[in-house]
Formats: sequence, C-alpha cells, structure tokens
Amino acid sequence: MGTLIPLGDASRRTRRFAIITLLIIVANACVFLCELVGGDAFVARWAVIPAHITRGHDWVTIITAMFMHAGWLHIIGNMVYLWAFGPEIEDAMGRVRYLAFYLLGGVVAMLAQVAGDPSSQIPCLGASGVIAAVMGAFIVMYPRDEIRSFVWILIFIRITYIPAVLLIGIWFLIQLVDFGLVANVKTGGVAYLAHVGGFLFGVVTAKLWRKDILTF
Repeated sequence: MGTLIPLGDASRRTRRFAIITLLIIVANACVFLCELVGGDAFVARWAVIPAHITRGHDWVTIITAMFMHAGWLHIIGNMVYLWAFGPEIEDAMGRVRYLAFYLLGGVVAMLAQVAGDPSSQIPCLGASGVIAAVMGAFIVMYPRDEIRSFVWILIFIRITYIPAVLLIGIWFLIQLVDFGLVANVKTGGVAYLAHVGGFLFGVVTAKLWRKDILTF
C-alpha cells in the first residue's frame, strides 16, 4: 500500500565524511557477494543458529551474521537506513567509538534474538538489529531533526520532511506490535526481537558514547 524511505538528516551537516559508515556498507556488500557465490553452505556456516550459541558453539557467528543478508531487498533496505542515520551518529561519537558501538549493538541484537528462541535451528542473519541500535541512538541525540524521506502511497509520491522522533518512534512501535503477533510462530521471518534489543541498546547507551564523555 505504501513505502517510506528515509534519505538522510536535513537539519544538520556532519563535520567530516562518514568513512566508517561507508566501510561498513562496503563490508556488507562484500559479504553478500560471498553469500551469492557460496550459497546455502556459506549461510549455514556463518549465520547465527540459536541452538548452537546456547550450546556454546559458533560464537563467531554473532559477529559474522550481522554482515549477512537474505536477499537484494534486505541488504538494500538496511544499507539505505544505515546511510540515512549512521553518519550523524558517527560524527557525534567519533570513528573508533562509533565502530565499537556498532559492533556491540549488533552483538546485543543477535543475543536478544537468541534469547527469544534459544532452541531454534533457523539461521539468523542481517544488519537490521544493529541498524536499530543506530536509530535508537539517533532518536536520543537528535529527536527534533527533520529526516528527508521518500513517501509513496498509491499514486501519492513526494519527498517530505518528518521529525526523527516521529519517524523512528513509529518504526519502533511497529516492531513491538509485529513481535507480539509473531512471538509464538516458529518461522524464519523477520527478527523483531533483534530489532527491539538493538534499539533499546542504542537508546540506553547512546549518550555514553559521545566524544564529550569518553576520551579514548
């Protein structure tokens, strides 16, 4: 029925180019190419399988899985969202802290998904949870910023500006509602619990990562 795509922050300019965000996007693209070449065997080896994690195996997949995607739409959508919100958070935290925040947010998101169904044999993969952490940080740091967004509803198409607190807030509420709807369904669908876990990590810890608080 409709599409809303965030294109970037229209309220501020970053002080320097978001090289870490760009490199993360490149890393995701390279891993996706490896998936296309390696097929199901590659996914089975490097995606998170909750039952393996709870038995103490394949812990490295908690990192590798956050750079993997299930298809073209999955990776394109995630990278668009990352580029829309990541540069401002990288600018606020600094490059080293932002990378640490990104990786730790991805770990928290993956562990939240594992905790939701620890006996599952279904592979979990994707950057959605860690991008949710970036969005959580954004809504804390820049809630009033206007997000330039592409809106398409039936024949209505336009570029508009939406307050970050509204856009991200509605997105998070949708995750909560959808998780409630699918929580008892054993499928390989969207990892809503990873979204919720990552988002809450971003909200709770965002200000602790700012450059004016940490010194490393």
